[in-house]
Amino acid sequence: MKISGADLFVKALMEEKVDILFAYPGGQAIELFNALYGVESIKVILSRHEQGLVHAADGYARSTGRVGVCLVTSGPGATNLVTGIATANYDSVPLVCFTGQVPTYLIGNDAFQEVDIVGIVRSISKYAITVRNREDLGTIIKKAFYVAKSGKPGVVVVDLPKDIQQKLGSDLYPEQVEIRGYKPNTAVHSEQIRKALDCLNASRKPIFLLGGGVNISRANKEMTLLAEKTGIPVITTIMGKGSIPTNHPLYVGNLGIHGSYAANNAINECDVLFSIGVRFNDRITGKISEFAKHATIIHIDIDPASISRNIVVDIPIVADARNAIGALLDKSISLDIEDWKEQISSWKQLHPHDRSQNSVSGVTPQAIIHEINALFDNVIITTDVGQNQLWTTQFLEITETKQMLTSGGLGTMGYGFPAAMGAKLGNPKTDVISICGDGGMQMNIQEMATAIVHELPIIICILNNGYLGNVRQWQEMFFSKRYSSTCMKRRESCPVICNTPSEDCPAYTPDFIRLAESYGAKGIRVQRVEDIKPALLEAKAAIKNPTVIEFIIEREENVWPIVPPGNSLADMIVGGENRNAEQKVD
Repeated sequence: MKISGADLFVKALMEEKVDILFAYPGGQAIELFNALYGVESIKVILSRHEQGLVHAADGYARSTGRVGVCLVTSGPGATNLVTGIATANYDSVPLVCFTGQVPTYLIGNDAFQEVDIVGIVRSISKYAITVRNREDLGTIIKKAFYVAKSGKPGVVVVDLPKDIQQKLGSDLYPEQVEIRGYKPNTAVHSEQIRKALDCLNASRKPIFLLGGGVNISRANKEMTLLAEKTGIPVITTIMGKGSIPTNHPLYVGNLGIHGSYAANNAINECDVLFSIGVRFNDRITGKISEFAKHATIIHIDIDPASISRNIVVDIPIVADARNAIGALLDKSISLDIEDWKEQISSWKQLHPHDRSQNSVSGVTPQAIIHEINALFDNVIITTDVGQNQLWTTQFLEITETKQMLTSGGLGTMGYGFPAAMGAKLGNPKTDVISICGDGGMQMNIQEMATAIVHELPIIICILNNGYLGNVRQWQEMFFSKRYSSTCMKRRESCPVICNTPSEDCPAYTPDFIRLAESYGAKGIRVQRVEDIKPALLEAKAAIKNPTVIEFIIEREENVWPIVPPGNSLADMIVGGENRNAEQKVD
């Protein structure tokens, strides 16, 4: 039977069991949207901006483990996906992004809304292709879904010229595909596992370092069992947080330039560093020559290119994290390392993340997140990027029923709110909270309309300090408080030089509460600590519309600890006593 390319596109989505499509129409994709009209099994989510929809597809994919799917038109529709494609690909999120394209006979002629999107995204996606033959369409779409979710997950972009959408051809959609040269390895090399266990069993100060690969492979239960069986303490990257429950006695904390004092010290002192699903980027290593320099390093990762790329390892194991952890579980033993665990415990007590004793008074990020921990049992929390992300990763409790989604590798402001929409659409019975800064919230605030029309009762917590806080903190500590372009209250009438926030500062723009209400959302402003819990409970009770809670926090509240740029993890600044002194950096 002959059908159009657009009809085969819809058939392919149905065969892949796509239930939600994040989309924005346009002239070069109109055939595809026409074919989707009236298809009840695919819910089309019309965003208010293409960047919003790709972040929403990302949140859907991370929270469900399924492939997120996008559809946009050519030209600006396609280029507006670029940031979201890079965000998802850096964090190994499976997305398939379909872009409309001008007809094949116009490609290369600078036609209206023509861009070479395949060329643009080649370095920030797992695979990208323009369909140039109608009879290849079904196979290419099948390959796209297979490549996106197999091996190390990532983003696949399929560019669909308008004449390919219109042309009649076969209605066949393959059940499976073979791709020459693409054979992801998920099996475990038994000899390398034996070497790793021999090294581990001889250690006196071992540490598990867990990255996003553990969460991606859904190996959380197996990893918790392995930690318990061996008795080895666990450190995570930001992306690996939740690999084991954060309230588990073996969990030490996050590692890196804003990692916990105990976690960073443990890396400096360990004799075996057993890392799983970690990329060893600069945010966790600090000065590479000083990183875990006393340790034998074991590294398990599904991507062979990630092994020894940044940190040279002693025992490499290319395998899926879940399979490798299962193999380790079968043969691991309990280790006698009580002295080591006591040492780590003493570090945790010396400089705990819990600063409630000496924190500034009033509404603090810690107080807000502690209330979220107490009030929500079954919840997905998304974050934006900046101080809000770092405070969340420090204080948030993650268990089997609590999940965190955040932009790790790219660090994309504007990610948190649309990602929360995607998470809610994929998990309608689960509470979803987005924790944002006042800066990042404004980058995709137009998606409030999307949340309203789709009746998504998301809770948006805006931590408003009136600054682009993370950059401001660096300016305070390393640039003599030269607050250049970070004050969100600044107006043309303000002094040229100003680094002292006061009650005389202009009013904040916009008024988040009135803006939320103009969309049809509930708006609540919290300025007293005793109002945090009631505001969260009121938001939790909403069943159809989003609620925006604006928390007014101290304008110069900082994230601690911090490792100055270019320094080793041993050079942590652990507290606010350094607030008014510029730090000297090598």
